[in-house]
Amino acid sequence: MKMSHIVFSLLFSLLFFTPIYKASRTEDGSEAWGYVEVRPKAHMFWWYYKSPYRTQDPNKPWPVILWLQGGPGASGVGIGNFEEVGPLDTFLKPRNTTWLKKADLLFVDNPVGTGYSFVEDTKLFVKTDEEAANDLTTLLIKVFNRNVSLQKSPLYIVAESYGGKFAVTLGLSALKAIEAGKLKLKLGGIALGDTWISPEDFVLSWGPLLNDVSRLDKNGLRKTNRLAQQIKNQIKAGKFVEATRSWSNLEDFISSSSNSVDFYNFLLDSGMDPVSLTTSELSQQIAIKRYSRYLNSFRSTPGGDGDLYSLMNGEIKKKLKIIPRDVSWGGQAELVFTAMEGDFMKPRINEVDELLAKGVNVTVYNGQLDVICSTKGTEAWVEKLKWDGIKTFLDMKRTPIYCGNEKITKGYTKSYKNLHFYWILGAGHFIISPNKNS
Repeated sequence: MKMSHIVFSLLFSLLFFTPIYKASRTEDGSEAWGYVEVRPKAHMFWWYYKSPYRTQDPNKPWPVILWLQGGPGASGVGIGNFEEVGPLDTFLKPRNTTWLKKADLLFVDNPVGTGYSFVEDTKLFVKTDEEAANDLTTLLIKVFNRNVSLQKSPLYIVAESYGGKFAVTLGLSALKAIEAGKLKLKLGGIALGDTWISPEDFVLSWGPLLNDVSRLDKNGLRKTNRLAQQIKNQIKAGKFVEATRSWSNLEDFISSSSNSVDFYNFLLDSGMDPVSLTTSELSQQIAIKRYSRYLNSFRSTPGGDGDLYSLMNGEIKKKLKIIPRDVSWGGQAELVFTAMEGDFMKPRINEVDELLAKGVNVTVYNGQLDVICSTKGTEAWVEKLKWDGIKTFLDMKRTPIYCGNEKITKGYTKSYKNLHFYWILGAGHFIISPNKNS
């Protein structure tokens, strides 16, 4: 009888588990943050900023941007917030280019184990983009369903790097939850900034791109193309773990053949950009972690001031108050990446197609100088879309982009129906970080 009761209790908790919600806020309500236990013993952290520029125009609802970082294992709450688009920089000084001027901001440490998010059991790390999307959807349900003000604002999912794969799977998961009446929000659109949507197309682009800009010679090009073709064959055969390891070998070869070109800006060598590892650090890391190299690079900022790792585990942790004492920001990040090794090289082109077919606005933007998620590779996967408007889109001419009254070309754009593409000149992987030569 006792055993039956235990079994019943266990089944009940599994079938009817209600995510635990723990939150705090500033006195003026301009910031809120908290944890959602998205699965038993799997805790996801979020941080919301209400814009001081927020307007109440029913004809033009004020948007909310959900920022998704890459990696996998890189912290949106840390990197996206303090290094890129949040209200303060790593010196806690106001950022003139904060996106709060245009929207409210929601940062999430995704997947669990990233940043301040953590798991109590290493078996709980997600292994696929879909599992990460399920956790994120659970978080959105807890954050949005209890806030009527947020429900009136369209949510735009903006992603960087590997975050693009999370964004498109989340978009579909969120739409399903909205249609089922489980999630109360309006999806405004998805923006993919230098995102890892099709690993095959990116690795195939690296050799030709780096040869064209003189970072690889003909011998390097031939070897790079051979390794890229090997990866393509492994992906086609469904050998994704092997493809991830071959990808590591390819990056190793390119680094040694190009005098350590920066994979995030081909005009630089690794270590020249603040978001890249120094040469000595590179030699101490295995290649499989290079895609999330900027996660660790902040830990070695010279002088300590402005060091993101120290900031997040010091002053910010004290401010937030709800971070468990034994949780260190970024402490589980490398395990997050390792857990997703079998999903890392899987494409998500079909998910983009599904979103377009459902009428979701999809914006793609790419930096001219990026290598890891090159514009050449992005154009290649966009051409593979089966969306019914793709032929018209591809046949269209681009429109040049200027800044202010300047007549210097800063980029190009073109749009058709709900697909929009921006080519950003002079930018690398981290487009929204103008002070980092990227």
